[in-house]
Amino acid sequence: MEVKQLNFNRHSIQGTIKVPGDKSISHRAIMFGAISSGKTIVRNFLFGADCLSTISCFRKLGVNIIQEDNEIVIYGEGWSGLKEPASVLDVGNSGTTTRLMLGILAGRPFHSVVIGDDSIAKRPMNRVVLPLRQMGAKINGRENGNYTPIAIQGSPLTSITYELPVASAQVKSCLLLAGLQANGETTIIEPAATRDHTEKMIQHFGGEISIRNNQISVQGNQQLTGTVVDVPGDISSAAFFMVAAAIMENSEVKLENVGLNPTRTGIIDVLIKMGADISIEMNKDASYEPVGTITVRTSILKGIEISGDLIPRLIDELPIIALLATQAEGTTIIKNAEELKVKETNRIDAVARELSQLGANIVPTEDGMIIIGKTTLHGGTVSSLGDHRIGMMLGVASLICKEKVILEDYEAVEVSYPNFFEDLQALLK
Repeated sequence: MEVKQLNFNRHSIQGTIKVPGDKSISHRAIMFGAISSGKTIVRNFLFGADCLSTISCFRKLGVNIIQEDNEIVIYGEGWSGLKEPASVLDVGNSGTTTRLMLGILAGRPFHSVVIGDDSIAKRPMNRVVLPLRQMGAKINGRENGNYTPIAIQGSPLTSITYELPVASAQVKSCLLLAGLQANGETTIIEPAATRDHTEKMIQHFGGEISIRNNQISVQGNQQLTGTVVDVPGDISSAAFFMVAAAIMENSEVKLENVGLNPTRTGIIDVLIKMGADISIEMNKDASYEPVGTITVRTSILKGIEISGDLIPRLIDELPIIALLATQAEGTTIIKNAEELKVKETNRIDAVARELSQLGANIVPTEDGMIIIGKTTLHGGTVSSLGDHRIGMMLGVASLICKEKVILEDYEAVEVSYPNFFEDLQALLK
C-alpha cells in the first residue's frame, strides 16, 4: 500500500484546466470500434487503468488496436472479427469492462473466461447474467454466475423485452450489445433515465436504435461501421475541481471541453440548487456528445435533498458531493442511492467513514447519507480503500483541512485520472 502526505497549505484554487477524456465513452469507443467494420480513430482517449484493461481484453479477442501519438486506432473486422482468446480476459478493476463485454461475448461462437481483481470478485454480475440467460446465453461462474471468474460459451441469442429492476447504464448497455446480435428486436425499459452513451454510440457507428421516453429498442443482426470518436472531458473528473473551487476562498476554475450530456450533468444541478456560482458556455462545434466550458467560483452553499431521478445522473459524483455538503449551511440528505453499495467499495459506508475521520458530521443510511454542515475539517489518516473516486475526494478534502492529511492507497486514482494530484497542485495558489 502506498501512502501520500497531502499538505498543500494553499488558500485558493485558480486557473484553467482540461480534464482527461470521459471514462465511460473511452470504454465504449474501444468496444464499438472492435465490433465494427473498418478503421476507428479515438481522440482524447483516457489512458487510465480501467480503459487500458478494455484495450487489453479486446486485443486478446483478436482485434488490432494500436496507439498513434495521442490517438487510439482500431482496425475492426465486424462481429466475426472477434476470436476465441487463448488466455483469460482480465478486466482489472473495471466493472464497465466486465458487464458490457459480457453482452458482447454472450453472442459470439466461442468460449471465454472473464476475471478481475479482488474488488471485481465482490461485485454482483447477476444483474446482467440473468437477463442474458433469458436471451439464451450460456454463462457459468461462482455462485451460479453472480461473481467472477465467469465462463461464457457463446451461443445464438434471442431478443427479449426487459424491465430493469434498478436504473443501471451498465446493465442497459450490456443488453443492448447483446441485442445487436440477437434475432428480433430487443427492448429495454428503464425505471429512470441513465447515461445514454451506448445509445449515442450505436447511432454514431451507423446503427439503428429506437428511443421512446424510457424505452430503448434495437434490432438484431446489425452491422456497424468504423468512425472517428472525439472523447470529451469527463464530467466525473471535472466534478472534483468544480467542488474545490466552490468550497475554497477566492477561487475560480474554468474547465474546458467537458462532456455535458444531460444524463450526466446531475452534479451541475446540485451545485446550482445549493447556490453555487457557476456558469456554462456550450461548444457549438461539438459532434455527437454535447460539450462546453464550465466555470465555478467560491460560493455560499446551502444544504438540500438529493434523491429520485437525479441519482442516476450523478451516481459517480456522490462521494465528492458528500464533501461539498460538509461545507454547506444546514442539512443535506442523499437517498435512493442504494447503487453506491455495489461500486468499487460500498461507497455509502466508505465515504461516511473516511470523511468522519476528518471531522465531518455525516451519518450513513440504508440508501444514502445525512450530512450536517457547515463543518471545519481537521487532518488525519484516511484511505481510498482502493476506490479512485474516494481517493480524489479525499485529495480535495485535504485542501480545506486545518492539518495535514495522510492518504493511504492513493494510487487508486490511476483508474480514471493518473495525473490528478499533479493537476490539482498546478491550480493551487
